[in-house]
Amino acid sequence: MDGVDVAELVEKLSSDEDADRKLAVFKLQSCIGDPSFADVFIADGGLARLRYLVLHATGNTLAYSLTSFSRLLEVDKGWDYINEDVLERVVELVVTHLLVNILRGAMSILVAVVSHHSPTRSGPSDAFGFRALKPAIAIYPRFLEMLVSRLSSDDHALCANALQLINSLMRDAMQTDPEAEWPRFIKRLQDLDLTKAVFTLMQSNAVQDLAHPLLEFQALTKVIQRRWRDIAIDLHKPDHRRALKGLHLASSPEKAAEQEEHGEDTGEKKNSLEKWRRLGFESENPSWEFEETGYLGMMDLTEYVRKCKDTFRKQILEQSNMPSQKRCPIARASLAVTAILLEHFEVENSDLDDTKNHHALESRSNYEKIFKPLILQWSRLHIAGLQAFFRLWKATSADREDFAKIVELVRILLEAVVGGATRTKSVKEVEDEIQSFDYQHLRQLQMELLAITYEDTWGHHLCQVRDELNHEALQFVKEQRIRCLLAGAWFPIVQGNKVNADPVEKGDLNPLQTRLFRYAKLNHNRRYLHYADFASQNDSSGGEDPEVESLREKIDLSLVTSVASNISTTTTATTDPPSTRSSISTLKQHPTSTNNNNNN
Repeated sequence: MDGVDVAELVEKLSSDEDADRKLAVFKLQSCIGDPSFADVFIADGGLARLRYLVLHATGNTLAYSLTSFSRLLEVDKGWDYINEDVLERVVELVVTHLLVNILRGAMSILVAVVSHHSPTRSGPSDAFGFRALKPAIAIYPRFLEMLVSRLSSDDHALCANALQLINSLMRDAMQTDPEAEWPRFIKRLQDLDLTKAVFTLMQSNAVQDLAHPLLEFQALTKVIQRRWRDIAIDLHKPDHRRALKGLHLASSPEKAAEQEEHGEDTGEKKNSLEKWRRLGFESENPSWEFEETGYLGMMDLTEYVRKCKDTFRKQILEQSNMPSQKRCPIARASLAVTAILLEHFEVENSDLDDTKNHHALESRSNYEKIFKPLILQWSRLHIAGLQAFFRLWKATSADREDFAKIVELVRILLEAVVGGATRTKSVKEVEDEIQSFDYQHLRQLQMELLAITYEDTWGHHLCQVRDELNHEALQFVKEQRIRCLLAGAWFPIVQGNKVNADPVEKGDLNPLQTRLFRYAKLNHNRRYLHYADFASQNDSSGGEDPEVESLREKIDLSLVTSVASNISTTTTATTDPPSTRSSISTLKQHPTSTNNNNNN
């Protein structure tokens, strides 16, 4: 950076005067982000003196030193000076210090260390990532607890740093820890109410300042759910076997008491042939039924049983007194709700590589769309959806064959309520809306969605078929009318109070008003329309229809430019212009001549 003497700056970093050291490191934090300056600074031996300040300085000097060191790491320099002493010192500051400016710098260094996975990095494999912090965390076991507590700070920058560090720890744990380790770490964070703290931030006005780490945490949550989903149920694993056994014991309190008294294996041989079917599984080998939802489905089911144990036992007792066809399959319903939530939150599309994609944050107007805080309340949404399933099953008197239909109704319900919830809507309001949703309204939504689906899928084809049918119908009607004219037809000529120009209506056929009949017939070559008036229909050729040659009047159809229908309402007939009225009245007005704008 122009105007800064690097050698002098390095010299002042080791000054005996605290004021000189503070001023030097204050200037350093604004310059060290320039890679060319950083190279000169390191070449002049400044990095060793900066690390010394990180380890021993206090107050603002320490805060400026931490910030300078973190910015140096951001330009991918200074990694050789990261050792256990530095990490232990930084972890200690996060746990014990209260000054915000010191905490920000300390957390920034930890984020850089945990996130540093360059294949060309120097040092041993455990020098970076989450593993690098484990020795220091062992010394300060309250590290994670204090880190989560920083999320409630009034300083949004500190909250962002803390959440960014938590995101880095979670991502690194899922990338590097074996299958048995990362779930324990995630469970430990959840026990510290991390989800509750982030949920509060996501619904607050702080979302604008914390948008990037919040969106990353939301994406990581989807990745975690997908990881749980991808773990297949294996009864050889103790925790999987223990979870299934807990479901069975929760449904039979007398068996649980018997086990406590006599040991784990007591009463196993006495289990009925419907040990698992009575819980709602399709067979006595329930592990294969978790194929779609994996261990996540098991977690959701066991969580429901744990939180609603009395309700669960009551349901099992009620189901046992019903015919098998009428029993609500509790386990299958739970797995179905889990699958619905997986689909709704698009968990299948989540990946660790997508957690840092912040393109959607280019506009703040997207905040309400991209933030889905309700995904952090997965368990409560699952329980609410499962209870809605039970309610719909009972309200519709469903049986086993209706299972898929009830699942579809629950899917529509959750899409309507959860999908339509705003960012700031509380989970309690969502639960209440799910439980109070009217069945008839839900059925109406289903019909509307079905119509939209059909329109999207078949709309183009249906429009094409409709157009073809309309064209065919029009051609058919035209041909039918021409055939009628070729065969000939009688028309009454109404006289009396009716206006002559009006079309003939049913009431106009009163014998007292009818004086003449007109017979019209189309010539076989379809060039002329012949017609004549008679006193009665029997006044021609001995009661038979007249021949074309006997009809005195005719219209040259080659001169006709438009034709209007003689079927219309009275209002239309009286308001239309004469050129568009009935052919009968037109012929009456022009009995012996052709008309260029005739109506037929």
